[in-house]
Amino acid sequence: MRIFLTHNPEDLVAYYGRALPELQALDDVVVVTNPLDRDLTTSELIEHATGCDVVVAHRATAGEAAVFPAIPELLAFLRTAVDISTIDVDAASAAGVLVGHADKSFVPSTAELALGLLLDVARGLSDSTVDYRAGIEPPQRPGFQLLGKTVGIIGYGVIARHLAPILRAMGLVVLVADPYSDASADGFEACAIDELLGRSDIVMPLAASTPETENLIDAAALERMRPGAVLVNVSRGELLDEAAVAAALDRGRLGGLAMDVGRAADQRPSMALAARAGVVATPHLGGLTPENADAQARSSVEQIAAMLAGSVPPRTVNVDHAHRLRTWWSAR
Repeated sequence: MRIFLTHNPEDLVAYYGRALPELQALDDVVVVTNPLDRDLTTSELIEHATGCDVVVAHRATAGEAAVFPAIPELLAFLRTAVDISTIDVDAASAAGVLVGHADKSFVPSTAELALGLLLDVARGLSDSTVDYRAGIEPPQRPGFQLLGKTVGIIGYGVIARHLAPILRAMGLVVLVADPYSDASADGFEACAIDELLGRSDIVMPLAASTPETENLIDAAALERMRPGAVLVNVSRGELLDEAAVAAALDRGRLGGLAMDVGRAADQRPSMALAARAGVVATPHLGGLTPENADAQARSSVEQIAAMLAGSVPPRTVNVDHAHRLRTWWSAR
């Protein structure tokens, strides 16, 4: 089985370096890596992955529709991330290619980063640090205390379930708005989103990115928020209407913004928004810890080992359409 890793050299070390020996140690496996010093275009992916049985894709590599019929040997397209929104699953299924994603090991790392961003936007930590590094005596930036403040979490998924108890333990009042999940079972106050926006000092949209949640925080939502409230986004860039958020920052309606995601490439914050005063931004680092990177890379090793053993891999989304893999098993 020939495995093609799409990770560029830097990301190969950061995301897959520790799992690579485990992959290479599997019986009957040949590993081929991205020969370029950057992420691949779709045409380059087709060129370099031709002849391979499995593509293990970094999050920056899309699985566009053209890929699957163009590589007739391809059995599976595995993403070393949970989000598979850039993979055309329908096209993969039509071609008989299995699609899989990584385990949700990113949750603690992402929740911890959200907490760090909240502390930063509350106390101006980055601004003071930048001043000192530039040899400038920073002004006193008192910020605000978190104890007793109200934080509103929109979407009660895996990150919210990990983060909410931490925030409560720090003395914040936690509100949750989610029409599909009842946070009151865990002791948190559940409310409608409009009520949450009006009561919260801090708003954290942690909903999944869907057509329903695109621009969830738009001009109307920002108007419903308390004047001076802050916004923390570590979920997906599509949840924020960036033009509306920029306008709210410029006129002082929004007291601050902290974000690890945005609408730039690879879900990074857009430069125009990140450069504004009152904004703390990180370049999509939520899951970029050795612990999570190792776990997500090992997810693909586990999936490949299962295929070699003739078993359906875990965390796959179109098993019923994996015709090429079944043919491959029959021919062994």
